[in-house]
Amino acid sequence: MANKARIDRKNMIDPVDKKGKKLSSDNNISNSRDKSEKKPPGEDKIPRYRSLIIEGAKYRTLLNRKFENRKSWKNPDPKKVISHIPGTVVKIFVREGQQVEKGDVILILEAMKMKNRVVFSRSGIVKVVNVSEGEKVSKDFMMIELA
Repeated sequence: MANKARIDRKNMIDPVDKKGKKLSSDNNISNSRDKSEKKPPGEDKIPRYRSLIIEGAKYRTLLNRKFENRKSWKNPDPKKVISHIPGTVVKIFVREGQQVEKGDVILILEAMKMKNRVVFSRSGIVKVVNVSEGEKVSKDFMMIELA
């Protein structure tokens, strides 16, 4: 089935003009543009197929630029509390050096008119608090770190 996706240049249909007259090879569609007009980038490139493996099945496909330039996934560090949405820190319940337990409330982050309670996913000692009350934080900002 993968062979059907290949471009067969030998059996391509010859280009014709509006009247149905066959165009010569040096007067084809790609060369009919004005010489001063620039071609869009990537027009002359032959498509590059990539192999994509999903649940053990291998697919041959074209990948768009957004997919190729995506950030690679990293295993999150459980010692760092990172904001997943931008917002404003309303209240902080911990300070540096404080002993905390799993499930304790760290802070309240207001985002999109909702007050979100952020809790610890593990027990430990607070090493660094990088935010203060009333501060606006962006996405993926490290707010608190455990020792």
